[in-house]
Amino acid sequence: MKIVFIRHGHTAGNLEKRYIGSTDGPLCGEGIAELKQMHYPQCEKLICSPMKRCIQTAQLLFPTQEITVCQDLRECDFGDFEGKNYNDLNGNSEYQDWIDSGGKLPFPHGEAPDEFRKRCVRAFDKIIAENSGCRSLFFILHGGPIMSVLEKYAVPRMDYFSWHCENGHGYICSWNGSELTITERI
Repeated sequence: MKIVFIRHGHTAGNLEKRYIGSTDGPLCGEGIAELKQMHYPQCEKLICSPMKRCIQTAQLLFPTQEITVCQDLRECDFGDFEGKNYNDLNGNSEYQDWIDSGGKLPFPHGEAPDEFRKRCVRAFDKIIAENSGCRSLFFILHGGPIMSVLEKYAVPRMDYFSWHCENGHGYICSWNGSELTITERI
């Protein structure tokens, strides 16, 4: 089965390098313009995070395709870091602790990274099981869910942060039932 992962287009928060997880903001004008210039493969089924930025991306790229929304593929809740960037958090002891942990500590008043990753992988597993007869699935998601699934299933094995992709970009993969092989980066 062919699996395509695309990160949603830019939002204003992305351009300002802010932690945008549970904030449900729209794409910005620059993000819309960038997406209109990209070319993506067609697919049989379109899966999307429930967040506005992902729904808008899906509607821009595939205006006639039905969208299946998966609640559990939403981005991580960054808690007290939500909406802030490095400059805002510089000097914050909780942020420094989180950085020093390699991103493993729970976000203060937010989601624990390991629970977030497990949530995303469970959602992916469920979607794969429900669509085993499909030839291709296209996921329009956030960076975190994409990295979570690829960390778990992609070969060669790499850590979570190694699978980062820019807005509007992603990966075309081949799924053999237990592993994802990257065939192309978009």
